[in-house]
Amino acid sequence: MADVKTPHRPLFLREEELRYSIELMFFAYRDFTGEADAMLESCDLGRAHHRVIYFVGRHPGINVSELLAILNITKQSLSRVLSRLIKDGYIEQEQGTTDKRQRLLSLTPKGRTLEHDVTLIQRQRFAQAFKAVSGESVTGFLAVMEAMLDEKTIPLLRRPPMTRI
Repeated sequence: MADVKTPHRPLFLREEELRYSIELMFFAYRDFTGEADAMLESCDLGRAHHRVIYFVGRHPGINVSELLAILNITKQSLSRVLSRLIKDGYIEQEQGTTDKRQRLLSLTPKGRTLEHDVTLIQRQRFAQAFKAVSGESVTGFLAVMEAMLDEKTIPLLRRPPMTRI
């Protein structure tokens, strides 16, 4: 039996409840990415391309080192994906102003359109799910997701102020 402690009260979960949570995560991720995958596939792109486009869109002017930290992948893996996105006109890179070795990444108009369209589908899925439950449930979900993160990931988040929870 696992003991998951919260600041308010201890919570004891049985093996089956933990396994059910794992299955929920797998199925939710599958369904969350399914529609996006279909849209990306029509552009001959995959999830790795999507992650790069998403985070470059969230952080215009991000340098390659910062993107590597967010994605937690090797330079070689990023290089393959990034080269393709630049070649296909989704991302542009500029030389850093203070450090000429830096490559600063931004979405092109084509990249912004794709990022917007794919993210819209995923935002709608979250909005629909959040509307179906209480504000307390949304707050609990966000707390659980944040608690699952490694400590080094937390500083990479841009947590917005919550307005209607």
